[in-house]
Amino acid sequence: MTSAASRTRPSSPTRLVIPSIHPTPSLSNIKDHRSSTLSVPLLPTPGLESSASSVTNLDLNEGILVHDLDPDVDTTRSEDTAVGQIDDVASEESRRNLRDHLRRTLSVQREKSDAKRKLDEWLDISPDTTLEGYRPREYFVLTDAGKPVFASRPDGKDVENSSSIMGVVQALLSVFLEDGDKLRCINTGRLRITFLLRSPLYYVCASSWGEPESVTRSHLEYLHLQILSIVTASQLRRIFERRTNFDLRRLLDGAEPFLFSLLDRIELDFAMATSSLNCLQLDQSLRVRVAEALVPTSKMKDTLYIILVARGQVITLVRPKKHSIHPAGTYIHILVNTVYSPSIVNSPASASWIPVCLPKFNPAGFVNAYITFLRRPDASQKSYQRTAGDNETDVAETISASNVAENSQGITSWQTTRLIEDSGIGLVCISGGGEFETVRAWCDTVTQKLSDDGSLEALVKAVDSGKTSYFASQLGIPGLRHFVYKSRPHVQITLPAFEEPYDTLDAKRRIITLYQIIHDAIHAKSGQTGNLKLQYIRTEKEIVMGWITQPFELYVVLSPRLPKTAVINAANAVTRWVKKEESQLFLRDAPVF
Repeated sequence: MTSAASRTRPSSPTRLVIPSIHPTPSLSNIKDHRSSTLSVPLLPTPGLESSASSVTNLDLNEGILVHDLDPDVDTTRSEDTAVGQIDDVASEESRRNLRDHLRRTLSVQREKSDAKRKLDEWLDISPDTTLEGYRPREYFVLTDAGKPVFASRPDGKDVENSSSIMGVVQALLSVFLEDGDKLRCINTGRLRITFLLRSPLYYVCASSWGEPESVTRSHLEYLHLQILSIVTASQLRRIFERRTNFDLRRLLDGAEPFLFSLLDRIELDFAMATSSLNCLQLDQSLRVRVAEALVPTSKMKDTLYIILVARGQVITLVRPKKHSIHPAGTYIHILVNTVYSPSIVNSPASASWIPVCLPKFNPAGFVNAYITFLRRPDASQKSYQRTAGDNETDVAETISASNVAENSQGITSWQTTRLIEDSGIGLVCISGGGEFETVRAWCDTVTQKLSDDGSLEALVKAVDSGKTSYFASQLGIPGLRHFVYKSRPHVQITLPAFEEPYDTLDAKRRIITLYQIIHDAIHAKSGQTGNLKLQYIRTEKEIVMGWITQPFELYVVLSPRLPKTAVINAANAVTRWVKKEESQLFLRDAPVF
């Protein structure tokens, strides 16, 4: 098993020249290896061309080794942890029959795993994929004893079937674990079922979108971190050491809106896929002026982070010198998702106190997040205070106290986007102590200060006027339709708003999926033999190219009629434009205290 982290990347040019392009069969071929993956192989649709320039030419006919998990993200026990007893799921005889059947099946696959095989399935990522091709992904969380914890099916639909599915999943995973093996994913036709084991919890994602396995695995990692922000890893261990059959839904009751909100965001948020931040485009002088106003007083000794957000994006953040933001931006995404959960945004309170666990800071305890929206019309209402000093049972009561988002489980991606866009400017103060009144008074003072010097009004005008976003057409680059640019030193991305022909939900999903395929290939996240410098895909309706250098990563979507020379020229033009506008697009030199 190989790890992308263990490979060294060659030096890359900062200006793109036409490379020697070598065709590869597909970016998405998946062949089974060992018993980690039960697989029916996949291929791209006819009409899809793919080329790559790489340090080691990518040959997916050789099979894929599943990428080792990033140790930085693993905040609980290893996947090797033994599972508990199977209770009320299957009889011992059924369990034995299942194990025998799996072993017979896997023994046949192991004999074939070392030889090249002709692949007989097509992975449809063509431009004319219908809505049926992008059916909502389904996510499940269960305990290692088979008890249901969470299912992404809205409004509790088909609860009985969900419970049955979780029982089968638990039985499958237990067979592999008892044999000292791990089941990572199952591929059958266009459907991929991905598993993530974080004992005492198991996570499952079923998707037919055609994205790489590493993408759905990262979704499950975020889902795991969101749950850990509500119930700490140490709490989970203590609970399940005492009672292996504990029903975790009791403890998470009322927290479902946070999980549904996360799944809605992760669907189209490429910043989460690239483990980076997407900061709001803003005049540099205004950003600096606002940031300076957010530096706390000496009385706030336990303050960890202060974050100002708008439209789901970070305006600026302030931190103490001794604490750094997680380099991958993972916990910022969890915090921003918490801020924009319907139960918070729709709360009638002027502000909220939310206990949040940040495992990298303190895996065994909570910090307190003070959240207030500066444009809320009901600012005179009493702040709804919640503390992190509650016991394990009170955590769920604390999260669900607003009762605003009872029906938010069925919220759509479009509704989530509207909710974020209409929520105004949010101020978040993360504190490790219990100085509630001090923090609240300071936030009121900061709000007044921003109003008095005109900064708040300038922010509001910038957001409402659309100056905080841009379109690819404004760059004036022939054939350019969309792009994502990641500044690697800043660990931040910038991208234009979607416009025609990508202004429908299906079109956005398709383009994001193509981005994810290229990102996976460039970074060898699915165990490819080497990292790439350049990846090029042509479909019937667009060209998508990924390019990575030392200072940046670039993903561009262009007209399919462009020759390769024009594609190269367009990519270079995008990098020049981003460099010119860098001071407005990225958060640089945020103050510390």
